[in-house]
Amino acid sequence: QVQLVESGGGLVQAGDSLRLSCAASGRTFSDYAMGWFRQAPGKEREFVARITRGGAGTYYADSVKGRFTISRDNAKNTMYLQMNSLKPEDTAVYCCAADSADAYPYQWRVAASYDYWGQGTQVTVSS
Repeated sequence: QVQLVESGGGLVQAGDSLRLSCAASGRTFSDYAMGWFRQAPGKEREFVARITRGGAGTYYADSVKGRFTISRDNAKNTMYLQMNSLKPEDTAVYCCAADSADAYPYQWRVAASYDYWGQGTQVTVSS
């Protein structure tokens, strides 16, 4: 098992930046591909980004491509999401998730492909 705790959310203005962190404990962090999802009020959970176990491969939703960067530091058991040029539509609870089975690419956007989840951190972007 792995336990995940997000941090770094907050209230910012449109155009600002934030960096989210996801700290992992338990099993070896590098055993897991990792992802970020978000859920806005009244909307379904949405895939944001994914990173491979070693960190060399990344994948983004079209809505954040070019603005967000996912990364990880396996020595620190931590994953990050650097969010730049934030927009009001980025407002959501952001959750990190761990995939122990290293899902196929067509499954990367699917929440059910991830085994473990954090509680989330709120990001609010004002216009």
